Amino acid sequence: MQSQANVFINRELSWIEFNKRVLLTGMEKEYKILDKVKFCSIFSNNLDEFFMVRVASLKAQVEAGITKKSIDGLTPKEQLTKINKEVKKLTNLQENYVNNELSDELKKQGVIIKKYKDLSKNQRNWCNNFFTTSVFPLLTPLVVDPAHPFPFISNLSLNLAALIKDGEGSKNQFVRVKIPTKNINRFIQIPNEIIQPSNESSHIFITVEDLIGNNINTLFNGMECVNYSFFRVTRDADLELKELEADDLLLAVEQSLQKRRFGGDVVRLEVESNMPENILKLLVGSISIQEEYIYFCKSLLSLDDLNQLTKINRDDLKENLLIGKTHSQLKNLDLSSNKNLNSIFKILRKNNILLHHPYDLFKTSVEEFINKAADDPLVMAIKITLYRVSKDSPIIAALMRAAENGKEVMTLVELKARFDEDNNIQWAKQLEQAGIHVVYGIIGFKTHTKIALIVRKEKGRLRNYFHIGTGNYNSNTSRFYTDLGLLSTDPEIASDLLELFNYLSGFSKQKSYQKLLVSPSSMREKFIFLINREIKNSKEGKKAEIIAKMNSLVDPEIINLLYLASNSGVKINLIVRGICCLYPQTKNLSENIKVKSIIGHFLEHSRIFWFCNNDDNEVFIGSADWMKRNLDRRIEAVTPIEDDELKSKIYSLLQTYIKDDYFSWIMKKDGSYSKYKLESSDNRSQIDLIEQY
Repeated sequence: MQSQANVFINRELSWIEFNKRVLLTGMEKEYKILDKVKFCSIFSNNLDEFFMVRVASLKAQVEAGITKKSIDGLTPKEQLTKINKEVKKLTNLQENYVNNELSDELKKQGVIIKKYKDLSKNQRNWCNNFFTTSVFPLLTPLVVDPAHPFPFISNLSLNLAALIKDGEGSKNQFVRVKIPTKNINRFIQIPNEIIQPSNESSHIFITVEDLIGNNINTLFNGMECVNYSFFRVTRDADLELKELEADDLLLAVEQSLQKRRFGGDVVRLEVESNMPENILKLLVGSISIQEEYIYFCKSLLSLDDLNQLTKINRDDLKENLLIGKTHSQLKNLDLSSNKNLNSIFKILRKNNILLHHPYDLFKTSVEEFINKAADDPLVMAIKITLYRVSKDSPIIAALMRAAENGKEVMTLVELKARFDEDNNIQWAKQLEQAGIHVVYGIIGFKTHTKIALIVRKEKGRLRNYFHIGTGNYNSNTSRFYTDLGLLSTDPEIASDLLELFNYLSGFSKQKSYQKLLVSPSSMREKFIFLINREIKNSKEGKKAEIIAKMNSLVDPEIINLLYLASNSGVKINLIVRGICCLYPQTKNLSENIKVKSIIGHFLEHSRIFWFCNNDDNEVFIGSADWMKRNLDRRIEAVTPIEDDELKSKIYSLLQTYIKDDYFSWIMKKDGSYSKYKLESSDNRSQIDLIEQY
């Protein structure tokens, strides 16, 4: 019998391997320079969230004395040791790249981050004046002495630590200054008119912290700054909610958010690699952090802020990702008219529509669906789940308009959507004020499903129209995430959705559904049945194959069943963007399983499950990954695709991903990944799909 370590890959280490792919993708020469900057920023932002949630959780387990092992047999302490080792390797790689190749390539394109000491006299004068008028008023130095305890350092804030001397013979005093990166750009652009020679394609920046550091004596008038350095802390940001004890979930989440803002435990301290020893010692003692969680940085701190550079108005330095057309079956709609001569409802009565964003425009499909429902006098009710929505959401505006037009509107707003809690609280309040019935779901479960139902009165009876998707009702992310959606009037699925919405609003105890796979009630059981059927077919000499595309594959029961299927002769192709805890291509375990990850311009977000079933294919799309949390601890919905034409389209799409030799990373037997390296790439999934659509 094989050990757990030989059967399952550690979830956290697999995630680190995914983030490594993000970083390495941004280092490829084929990408334009500002796209490389974007990938570098995403890598850092991903890492921040990883420490705030996953590392924080493991640290809390260690401090609580918990020794329960992960699926690969590691204790929390052992996992943390491996995590720190691997992350430090990657951050070193990133810093060397940023300091050298990335910096050099930016300079060649006229984008330069200058040091204050390298500025010309005119440039310094401009910067000093900018500091006086726009930065200095925002700064608040906080001294540490017997009368002033060490100040609270907020999560992910950039800070200056200084030792100040007040006259000869006086003791050095520790001072902290928070860098105001929320109220001012991290990278301050120096106007072209004072750059010699002036060039419209030049973009010269100085970082706000460099400007503050070189004007530090202005802050401490009459005193001397002995030395200074910059640091940043990452805190535990996971929300602990006692839902069962909360009378008002909205209030409970608001209170938990305040706790997040004002401090969980510090899980990482980032400091400049040349930070003076006396400052570091004082800092570590005051923050109380173990040495292994100190990261000495050779580049700028908080590299996620590099994303600001992607806003430079230089189309030649970045790929145009604002693509997409109106779906072919919707292109004749008159979006400016409320007449229903050729309305989206008339079209859906004739055909089911499969949407693929961003190639099919979200605005002229899903948004149009909700907009028309809001204004159509025949629409009686709208029901929708909201997990993550954009700041200026057209869908929210349409729902409010629908309520004003006298329609029954019910929205489920998931208050616990991580890092979107505050945004969702504000939306929930506005929706309630607009007269919309707002619910927050089932106690103990996150509602992650992406479903919308429209009830319309036609010829004296009610007809249901619906959308089921793999992605959020978010107009912004729909332009950069690849997601599928089904628009249909299928009466059995619509009936299932009505039952599911009643369950979510607390008016039903529904556990079984006609066609929908719903977690936590029926989804796991159905997927197990579908995999077992492929195993049975293979053993009987019938055609047996599984293709699954998802964000993460973690669930041990599903993985063990896939191993069994592989050993039974079932051919399995897995397209897993992020975490994958399964070992592929391993003798006597997974010889028939291939795993690839696609990292490209768009974030691959769709979940597709295809089962051969001896050529009587069954195909599903929806919001759930094969993770324990999705199958057991979240409300998810996965819908069958039964229309033969749409099934064929999905199979063709999956083959496009399987054949990809440009954006693909192939998972090796040891769990690491290698990039396809062909002299010429004929199969470039995302580029091919842009051309195809």
